Amino acid sequence: MPTRGFLRPTLAIVFALAASIPIYACSPEAASEIAMAPMSDMPSDVQAAPVAVRQAYQFAVANPDVVKGIPCYCGCGAEGHTSNYSCYIAGQDPDGSLRFDQHALGCSICVDITRDAMGMLGQGKTIPEIRAAIDQTYSRYGPSNMP
Repeated sequence: MPTRGFLRPTLAIVFALAASIPIYACSPEAASEIAMAPMSDMPSDVQAAPVAVRQAYQFAVANPDVVKGIPCYCGCGAEGHTSNYSCYIAGQDPDGSLRFDQHALGCSICVDITRDAMGMLGQGKTIPEIRAAIDQTYSRYGPSNMP
């Protein structure tokens, strides 16, 4: 079989490349150690979303300084978004209640950026360190929505 000799070196290269990619994804255990807003505070469409999306919204609400300090690279700057936080929160009413943005419900780049920030915060990274890693990882997807 001619492909058999080719398969082993190819798999070795794939595994070597995969091992070199930093992964900051947040595990459920790490999420429990980070401040998260209660799910009961989330709108029904967020409550019905996949777990990763729900956790991203919960994190954004509970950690606005972190999420406001990092950009998004999905192209949402054209929608007026000014940080990754804007993908989740459209504003705040005079009574203090949040107006949720539905953008991140359907945007995996927004959610991935937030989940990476969650993981890095759990590792003790500072906001500037998180932003540098986000910039390095996601700038290939599009323009930043932050200066």
